[in-house]
Amino acid sequence: MNKEQIIQNTIEFVKETLQGAEGGHDFFHIERVYKNALLIAKDENVDEFVVSLGALLHDIADSKFHNGDETVGPKKARAFLLNQQVPEEVIIHIEKIITNISFKGGNFEQRFSSPELDVVQDADRLDAIGAIGIARCFNYGGFKNRELYNPEIAPNLNMTKEEYKKSTAPTINHFYEKLLLLKDKMNTDTGKVIAEQRHTYMEEFLKQFYNEWNGNI
Repeated sequence: MNKEQIIQNTIEFVKETLQGAEGGHDFFHIERVYKNALLIAKDENVDEFVVSLGALLHDIADSKFHNGDETVGPKKARAFLLNQQVPEEVIIHIEKIITNISFKGGNFEQRFSSPELDVVQDADRLDAIGAIGIARCFNYGGFKNRELYNPEIAPNLNMTKEEYKKSTAPTINHFYEKLLLLKDKMNTDTGKVIAEQRHTYMEEFLKQFYNEWNGNI
């Protein structure tokens, strides 16, 4: 098994599959998560091959773009990896990473854990916060034609998994329902350090946003 070739093939597969995808979940998102994962993995005792494949395939079919069906991504990943003759135990691990990586609302309990999932999950969450996280948040809000902000609609921090998936709340609410919660959900030391800085950036952004919204200097 030529791991380097399989990773390169995976990159090409993901790039082709995600052509025309929504801007916050396109190949550039995958590429950033992949780079973040390799950075974090340097300080962790993990299988870098699993981390690489997990990062590259984690959003191969995000359920929010497939009517909420969470089985599409793992199935696509499995079919591709079988074609690449990747061992069954690695494929199972990748499927579990894809199934468990996403934030699904504050009341969701993750049912699988591994050091490799910890790394890929941190890498993915880092791309959801900070400057890029803000850009992705508003890009998706625009994609779904959501209000920027509505003072009359308060954030809901007690949503079930299904309520979270079906939410049509204003984009600003998503900061409180997800983005500002991620700092305290990081798994690795490296992830925690980077998340702290990006979290502070988001807090400053929100202060500026409300000042401008309310006509303050």
